Amino acid sequence: MMDQLLPIIYMIGVLLLVLPAFLQSNSKLKQFLTNFTVWIVVVLIILTIMYIFKNKYWLYKKEVNTGGNN
Repeated sequence: MMDQLLPIIYMIGVLLLVLPAFLQSNSKLKQFLTNFTVWIVVVLIILTIMYIFKNKYWLYKKEVNTGGNN
């Protein structure tokens, strides 16, 4: 449980530090939507990369534990 709680606390802290400047610099709706879209794309790319590497590691670990026999 603590393994999952600490990153959440860090993310909330970073959000609280970055959000005011982000909202101030994006006072126009069009600029805000453009920047928000860019952030969504960046987060999706990072999550996709994490998912791919997590699954590759899991498959490698499974092969090592079973001796490569499926």
